[in-house]
Amino acid sequence: MHVVAQRALIASGSLLLSGSLAGLALLAADAPPAAAKGDQWEVVSQMSMEGMPMQFPPQKTTVCSAKEWKQAPGADDEKRKCKSSDFKMTPPKATWKVHCDGPPAMDGAGEMTRDGADAFTGLITFIAEGTKMNVKLTGKRLGECDNPK
Repeated sequence: MHVVAQRALIASGSLLLSGSLAGLALLAADAPPAAAKGDQWEVVSQMSMEGMPMQFPPQKTTVCSAKEWKQAPGADDEKRKCKSSDFKMTPPKATWKVHCDGPPAMDGAGEMTRDGADAFTGLITFIAEGTKMNVKLTGKRLGECDNPK
């Protein structure tokens, strides 16, 4: 793969990673009333890319999400021109597909599995220009929070 294309994929992957983390707060379909309580999560993600010798450092963030997951994390992202589809929640597992117009254009699929009420693991896989990117996710519930996004 050309070096410029690899750099574009790395940049896109980093943006998608940050969008996925922020999007975990958007797991509810509708904004809840102001008095609603959500779940406060500590989410750790780590991106890897086939053919890249270096490993990206894990990123940690805290999000307040609705207690019931109704859409994919980072479901629709106008900045990266991404759209999610085929979201399915069959406890304890959520699955979905995603397409990003780019540049570069990417297709992917995600899966998150709840481990009881207080933890989850997940993987989002993207393919762009023949290169595969994986984003591994782990989440630990910290408690309740106000006004989930």
